[in-house]
Amino acid sequence: MKAWLGMALAGAVAAATAAPCGPEALGTSRVLTLPRAAGAWGTAQHAPLPGLGPKEVVLTFDDGPRPGSTPRVLKALAEHCVQASFFMNGEPMARHPELARQVRDAGHSVGMHGYRHDNFAQWPAEDQGRDLKAMIATYTDVLGEAPPAYRFPYLAESPVLMKALERLGIAVMSVDAGAEDWLPDQTPQMLADKLLGQLAGPGGGIVLLHDAQDQTAQALPVLLNALKTQGYRVVALRWQGP
Repeated sequence: MKAWLGMALAGAVAAATAAPCGPEALGTSRVLTLPRAAGAWGTAQHAPLPGLGPKEVVLTFDDGPRPGSTPRVLKALAEHCVQASFFMNGEPMARHPELARQVRDAGHSVGMHGYRHDNFAQWPAEDQGRDLKAMIATYTDVLGEAPPAYRFPYLAESPVLMKALERLGIAVMSVDAGAEDWLPDQTPQMLADKLLGQLAGPGGGIVLLHDAQDQTAQALPVLLNALKTQGYRVVALRWQGP
């Protein structure tokens, strides 16, 4: 408990002493705080996230933490004074707990993305339950708190896990737009154009990116500049305390 409080304090001090945002930075326009409760959001599969207005986006990153790329993503976000949400897999979270805590201590919110990155709808029900149990245990052990939200790998939602998450009061986060940044050999401008194209329909919402991708880390400054140029505003997502 003392160690966890020390890390939280260190994060608070780092945030307080960070350089202020300049006018060229995208910035974080406001914080949207959600209750710790079951729900499912993101128009790819569900209703829009309540409380978001036109041209507002929540930036989310999946599949980390990964030492080769997550620190570069954190650096780009810090330089633009942007706060995001990271949906982490349990296996890399267990291998790199210090990096998972670094994400949290930088002011970003953290959710779950499955202990393994697999299509759980194709698994037996018992194996799905075991993966969720392992994911929750790893999250709690690494971050010292209960997880508030979950995103399915591949967005492949499983009825078994949907019911389990509802019973546990854990929100399910889908998406509204992305850059398909898992596809190989894309330049930063290609990713920016794809993201803006996908955002044009809904006009904002939950954005899916991947901090485990090198090309995403490289392209992120271009993506953030493109969002600013097009008048999008970043909303930081938070959940009420446990």
